Amino acid sequence: MATSLILIVIATLAYPGGSLLDKNSIGFDWSKNFLSNLFATKAINGSDNPGWIWALVGIAFHSVGYGIFFINISKKIPSRQWGTSLKTIGAINILFIFLIATPLHDLGTISIILTLTGLFIITVFILKSKLLLFKFGCIICLLTYYCFFFLFGFGYLGLSVIMQKVYILSSMLLVLGLEYFTKYEDFEQIKLGGQKT
Repeated sequence: MATSLILIVIATLAYPGGSLLDKNSIGFDWSKNFLSNLFATKAINGSDNPGWIWALVGIAFHSVGYGIFFINISKKIPSRQWGTSLKTIGAINILFIFLIATPLHDLGTISIILTLTGLFIITVFILKSKLLLFKFGCIICLLTYYCFFFLFGFGYLGLSVIMQKVYILSSMLLVLGLEYFTKYEDFEQIKLGGQKT
């Protein structure tokens, strides 16, 4: 995840310019450019984009990181059914997150649905656990995703550009926290539907 972030930042520094809101802008503006602008060989302003390769490798690390996270968290969930679901989401997401950086970008948005599904499953288990801080983290993370979809869906591009960064950051922080600060024992006694998982 750290490697992914570093490579994406390098890509932003190399991006020549242009955004959906201003085709003549210079460089990458975190409040005006979508991250997907980094993946094209030509920038929105028409210049060659030397940063696209950094962005491509960065999203590859990002997709593998998220895939590994869902596979690892599945081992902490004592329910075989939900653990298998998370493992499947992780494996499929490795491909679909990467597709965001290709001409199949729109197909890559399936990764957002898969990620949201996985995070929702995890949130249900977290809410039934004693992990208070992660309860707030999960809810905030899901809300940032939903806010982005609302803003983007209703055409508020200026705000959705910013919300994209917010949901990515909140998701990354949650993923890192769950990866390194939770264990199987945190979920072991959870009951779903009146049954111990």
